[in-house]
Amino acid sequence: MPNDAVYSSHNIDRDRLVDLYRTMRRIRAFEEAAEKASLNGQVGGAVHLSIGQEAVAAGVCANLRRTDQITTTHRGHGHCIAKGTDPGAMMLELFGKEGGTCGGKGGSMHIADFEVGMLGANGVVAAGIPIAVGAAHGAKLMGEDKVVVCFFGDGAINRGPFMEGLNWATVFKLPVLFVCEHNGFASTTHSDAVTGGGGANARAESLGLEAFDVDGNDVAAVDGLVGDLIPRIRGGAGPMFLSARTYRLKGHTSVDPALYRDQDYAAAQWNVDPLVRAANELHRLGLGDSDLSDIDSAAVGEMGRVAETAEAADTPALEHAFADIQDVGAPVWGSRS
Repeated sequence: MPNDAVYSSHNIDRDRLVDLYRTMRRIRAFEEAAEKASLNGQVGGAVHLSIGQEAVAAGVCANLRRTDQITTTHRGHGHCIAKGTDPGAMMLELFGKEGGTCGGKGGSMHIADFEVGMLGANGVVAAGIPIAVGAAHGAKLMGEDKVVVCFFGDGAINRGPFMEGLNWATVFKLPVLFVCEHNGFASTTHSDAVTGGGGANARAESLGLEAFDVDGNDVAAVDGLVGDLIPRIRGGAGPMFLSARTYRLKGHTSVDPALYRDQDYAAAQWNVDPLVRAANELHRLGLGDSDLSDIDSAAVGEMGRVAETAEAADTPALEHAFADIQDVGAPVWGSRS
């Protein structure tokens, strides 16, 4: 497959695009509800929003099976929802309440849901890469028909786990798709200002991976390309690398005004919002305003309800703080004779 393969939203079935739009709209509505809760002081800790990056999560995960696995980042709500995690349990986790995906003890940056193959968000930049590689190696050793997708941002390519993980995956020809969500920033720093050489794809190719570029704001393009790559990886072609060019429309966290960005440029990015682009394409394919409005209303209503439920839910009992704690090799508490 040529690396300059073009995938266009004009080549997608309308029903497929409707499904992708619905996923993106649910992600957007969840993030907006989480942002509101964070700004209202209902959610403790940092909340990193993926508003503007929904097409990557939706387009990639639409091509995965439930048994496939993913790892994600501190900005991982969208990946979780696209992979099938219950947003109600996710919101309970953000609020630190009973019934959360991790019992209310992990919060926004540590959502995990093994039932749908979501191996965990991670607050450490690039830390999901070796986890994904380990999962893929385990799948290969066990003879499992499984693909692992590893999501990370462009800031991660400057950390050691990037080189180590990609190298290991290549040496052992593991079933991994590495997805770099290239939003242009490493936290509050322009990633280009701290990245030498040709960037993410050049580094991946130097380690022996096939590397591809895609417009990460065009959900149909992401879906089309990943739909070609996943079967190849599943069939034994080895790891592959995808750089999806996108933009986070909000700051690094929910409370970050992002004044370090060129404000005119940032404002213009709302014109290429992936939801707007998908909606325009659906209009071209004959979907009416009322149909889109129904999808939008359903998503907003769903996430409004889960936020209300999370606010009213109970906090975990104190004794739960001592559950799920590894005690192998732990010290013996109390007096010694």
